[in-house]
Amino acid sequence: MSERSDVLNGVTDQGDAIDDAAVKPVVAVVGRPNVGKSSLVNRIIGRREAVVEDVPGVTRDRVAYDATWQGREFTLVDTGGWETSASGLAAMVARQAEYAAQTADVVLFVVDATVGITDADEAVTRVLRATRRPVVLAANKVDGALQDADALELWHLGVGEPYPVSALHGRGSGDLLDAVLEALPEEAPRETLEEEGGPRRIALIGRPNVGKSSLLNRLAGEDRVVVDSVAGTTRDAVDELVELGGRTWKFIDTAGIRRRFRALQGADYYATMRTGAALERAEVAVVLLDVSEPLAEQDIRVVEQVVESGRALVLAFNKWDVLDEERRYYLEKEIDRQLGRVHWAPRVNISARTGRHVEKLVPAIETGLASWDTRISTGRLNSWLKELVAATPPPVRGGKQPKILFGTQADTRPPHFVLFTTGFLEDNYRRFIERRLREDFGFEGSPVKLSMRIREKKGGGKASRGSVRPDWKH
Repeated sequence: MSERSDVLNGVTDQGDAIDDAAVKPVVAVVGRPNVGKSSLVNRIIGRREAVVEDVPGVTRDRVAYDATWQGREFTLVDTGGWETSASGLAAMVARQAEYAAQTADVVLFVVDATVGITDADEAVTRVLRATRRPVVLAANKVDGALQDADALELWHLGVGEPYPVSALHGRGSGDLLDAVLEALPEEAPRETLEEEGGPRRIALIGRPNVGKSSLLNRLAGEDRVVVDSVAGTTRDAVDELVELGGRTWKFIDTAGIRRRFRALQGADYYATMRTGAALERAEVAVVLLDVSEPLAEQDIRVVEQVVESGRALVLAFNKWDVLDEERRYYLEKEIDRQLGRVHWAPRVNISARTGRHVEKLVPAIETGLASWDTRISTGRLNSWLKELVAATPPPVRGGKQPKILFGTQADTRPPHFVLFTTGFLEDNYRRFIERRLREDFGFEGSPVKLSMRIREKKGGGKASRGSVRPDWKH
C-alpha cells in the first residue's frame, strides 16, 4: 500500500496539524455563587435543565448546552460559583469556571444587582480582564423598574454596560442575548454539502471494470448504461432515478477511478476528474470491489477518497457468485489487512450479473445515511465524555496531563466533534475516543471527524487559541 493510504492507516502529521475547525461559538456563564447563573441558563435554553436551588454551590462542574437566539446557534456553558479565594472543593469549582472563561468566545458575567458589587465580584472581574475575552455583564434579579438603579451601579466594575435582567421572570433577557450575539465572533461559512431537493444521491464508484454499470442496470431492471468487458467504457457520470425498497434514489454511475490519474491523458483524464465531481454531488458512495481478483492499491485509494470526502460509505463485494473457498479465505485476510480501518462500513456481498443479494444494498445505504445525519446533543455528549475521561484519563504529555474541558458536535454530514482541551491529545487517545463514540452511539457507515481546539494557558494569564486538523479515521 502506498504512503497516500494514511487515512486508512491512521497516520497523522502533527507538524502541520494546526487548522481552524468549524464549531459553534462558546458562551461561558460565570459569576460568584448564588447569583442566578443556572436560572439564567434555563431561561436562555428555554427549558429547566440546569439544577437550580437557593443554596450556594449547587452547580460544581462545567455543563454545556445547545442554545439558539435569532437563528444563531452557540454552546452555553454553565459553571459553578467562582470565588477567587476559595480552598478545597470550592477552589476546584472556581478553577473549572476559570477554565470555562479561558475557553469561551464570550463570557456572560452574572452579578446580583440587588446585592451590588462585592469584593468577590471585583476579584472575578480582574481575572476576566486577564483572559482578554469579550465580557457581557448581566445585572440579575432586576425584577422591575424600581431595581433599574441597582443595575446602573454595576458600571463601576469597568467591564462595560450592565444589562438588567430577571432570570426568574425573563425580563430583559432579549436585550442581553442581543448583546451576546453582538460580541460573538463573525460566523464562519459552513463547509457543508450543498443542499439539494429530491431523492438521496448515491455514487457508484470503483476502479475500472469492477461492474458499476452492470450493477446500475441490474438495479434499474433494464439496460440504461453501456456495459463492455473493456475497462473504461463509462466516461461520463450518469444520473439515473431508480425505484428501490419503495422509494426513489438518484444513482450516479461514474467512470472508474484510476490510481495515477496525473499520468492519464485525453478522455481518461477528464473521466477521472468527472468522477471526483460526482462524488462531491453524492451523499453516500457504494464502492464496488471485484472479489475474483486480489484487492489492489487502486481499490484502497477509492475507499480512501470516499473517507476524505466525508461521504457515507458502503462496500459492495461484486462477483461473489464466482468465489471459491480458497479465494474466500484469502479475501477475508485481504479485507482485514487492507480495509480494517473502515470496519465501520456496511459490507454487502453481491453479484451484479445474477442479481444475488443486490436488494441488501438499500438497508446498507439507509444505515449509512442515518449515521451520516446523526446529531448528539451537547448535554448528552458531555455526560458521556465526563464518564469516559473519569474512567480513562488522557495520557500525560510533556509532564502535563491535558484536560478535556468539554466537547460539542460542530456538524453533521459527516458527524464532526470538537473537543476543547488544555493540551494536545495523542493520536492513540483520539482513536480511543472515536472507537468509544462508535461503540456507544453507532455511526455505522459514516466517517467521524474529530478535532481539537487547544486553549492552553500561557504566561500572563493569556490563553492561546488554536485547533488541530480533524481526524477522518476509523
